[in-house]
Amino acid sequence: MIIVMEKNTPQEQIEQVSEKLKDKGFQVHLSQGVERIIIGAIGERSQAIMEMFETLPGVEKIVPIVQPFKLASREFKHQTSVVRVGDNPIGDGKIQIIAGPCAVESRELFLEAAMMVKEAGATMLRGGAFKPRTSPYSFQGLEEEGLKILAEARELTGLPVVTEVMDPRIIDIVACYADVLQVGARNMQNFFLLRELGKINKPVLLKRGPSATIEEWIMAAEYIISSGNSQVIMCERGIRTFENYTRNTLDLSAVPLIKQLTHLPIIVDPSHGTGKWKLVEPMALAAIGAGCDGLMVEVHQNPSEALSDGPQSLTPENFNTMVKKIQNLKAALENGQ
Repeated sequence: MIIVMEKNTPQEQIEQVSEKLKDKGFQVHLSQGVERIIIGAIGERSQAIMEMFETLPGVEKIVPIVQPFKLASREFKHQTSVVRVGDNPIGDGKIQIIAGPCAVESRELFLEAAMMVKEAGATMLRGGAFKPRTSPYSFQGLEEEGLKILAEARELTGLPVVTEVMDPRIIDIVACYADVLQVGARNMQNFFLLRELGKINKPVLLKRGPSATIEEWIMAAEYIISSGNSQVIMCERGIRTFENYTRNTLDLSAVPLIKQLTHLPIIVDPSHGTGKWKLVEPMALAAIGAGCDGLMVEVHQNPSEALSDGPQSLTPENFNTMVKKIQNLKAALENGQ
């Protein structure tokens, strides 16, 4: 349930309500609004409990949360959350573009790619140091050496870096090098990993699983938030359907749905969403039209020689063309408002 406090409620009354909730076995989460404090109470509620709290000083009203997800819900927090990655806000209306190769293949190649995507307009870098692959014989990433290259690329370009974490045991080492920790689609329901990511003070980019419903995806975010980390960025990257021409079916209806149901920012990955580089640009533009807060795109100097996901990677030239179209579309949408 949500307890909405009266405007300008004294701090001691807020603390009194919070302590009372804890005594009754509730988890307490404070949300600072523009004019009011909202107290999220996670636990078993009853009519008697709600009536009791309605009588406490400073309480304006009690609002039950009907969704299975509580802290991620728009009911809990009406204002859209803005997740800050360095100087880059995600969720404030600007479009953040995360770009780079699927995997960090070598120092020379990655640093070159990092400079190219920065010059084209990328605002963050992506690259996998640990690569979960379907085949155990495929390239698995450079691991810690790859993380060091990512950190060097950040120093070179000034852009924050996003990379995947696959196991709770390596969270600390990945967090030492990366600005955003990505939960890949295969790990969306790795609840032990999600809980541990809830204990760190860094943004988490949560990709939707290939067979996950919208509700299951939001509930995965709820695991992270309920464990203490509210810096969650949702990422739609396509789901598995009967269609086999594309790698996945990019579900752009998820963008407005996530914004209606939750207060979390959402970005779109048209590279994994389609698996075909010729479809990346049109789906990226469609994602902007749907209202996403950013894009994650794979870019490689020579996609035919990429060790991972070459068929869906843009060349730097194609990426540059796409970024210009994104900027023009964003400007047109803003002018039309």
